[in-house]
Amino acid sequence: MLLPAPRGMLSSALLDALLASADAPPEKFGQLAGLGESALAGSKDLLRDDDIQLALFCLYELHYSGLDGVDPALEWEPELIRLRRTLEAAFEATLRKVVPVPEAPAPEAEPVAQTLFGMAADDDGPSVSRCIARHATEDQLREFLILRSVYQLREADPHSWAIPRLPVGRAKAALVEIQADEYGGGRPERMHSKLFARTMEGLGLDARYGYYLDRVPALVLASSNAMSLFGLNRRLRGSIAGHLAAFEMTSSIPNSFYAKGFRRAGFDSDVTYYFDEHVEADAVHEQIAARDLAGGLAEAEPELLPDILFGAATVLTLDALQGEFQLTAWKENTSALRAPGSDPHPAAAALAADAAAAGVSA
Repeated sequence: MLLPAPRGMLSSALLDALLASADAPPEKFGQLAGLGESALAGSKDLLRDDDIQLALFCLYELHYSGLDGVDPALEWEPELIRLRRTLEAAFEATLRKVVPVPEAPAPEAEPVAQTLFGMAADDDGPSVSRCIARHATEDQLREFLILRSVYQLREADPHSWAIPRLPVGRAKAALVEIQADEYGGGRPERMHSKLFARTMEGLGLDARYGYYLDRVPALVLASSNAMSLFGLNRRLRGSIAGHLAAFEMTSSIPNSFYAKGFRRAGFDSDVTYYFDEHVEADAVHEQIAARDLAGGLAEAEPELLPDILFGAATVLTLDALQGEFQLTAWKENTSALRAPGSDPHPAAAALAADAAAAGVSA
């Protein structure tokens, strides 16, 4: 992924250190944790803090596809891990403070499933999907895709971290079954991330992963960071299971509205196929995720049940916050995207120039 533009002192220092790693003195990395603590101390709203959420997103990205121009060996640089732990500890504490978690049922598959279905049914957050179906303009449809692209272009990857972390049995088998569908059942052209890229291209957007990262607000990064937080920490394996369960349980009906909205705007099945596919697939996945994944894990490891519910509630809470922000902007006839701000990081600009010289659009 091309380097994003920094959004403050912390993300700027982090990106500089990542790029200068070959000849950077050790103390340059050692200063980052202190900068992180200062950024946290000065943050008024961690979920909406562009600088901190971008820094955490970049640190997590080292464990995914990496950043252009950054040494892959830095994935395990101790000072970067130290900074990540500093930021994610504060992030987790914030989530646990703002996310309402219901009372836990008996740690058995059916009561757990019914609790999760009840949480999804009681969700009264703003409905972006209904706005898409009825009112959204073509420009707003593009914004919607850009906001979703941060996750959808690598769909399934954050939840796949949980596979080796779950015990052998019902929950692991359920997770693998869901993920196999997400990755196209062995057919690259049917991978859900590939289908979403096709939808983006149908509206004239660039479908390369991270291309629009500079335009998405902190809340979008926070949603992505929550998945990485849960997936990359084994102690939070219950949370990533609950997260996926709620994710699947709140997908089928909204995707039917999304498809309706894009058809209303005149787009054909080549564009809507991604949404149409999820209407059917997620109607099945929600049952597997609720009963076999979340319920099965609760039966196998009852002590994880509070985190299963926490992970599910996190999806609902962050989706509601993001939806409220997005719909408020649209009602005010403004963009839900960040305005193009500072120039890209110098290294990103250099990489773009090199790509252009080689005949590749950056």
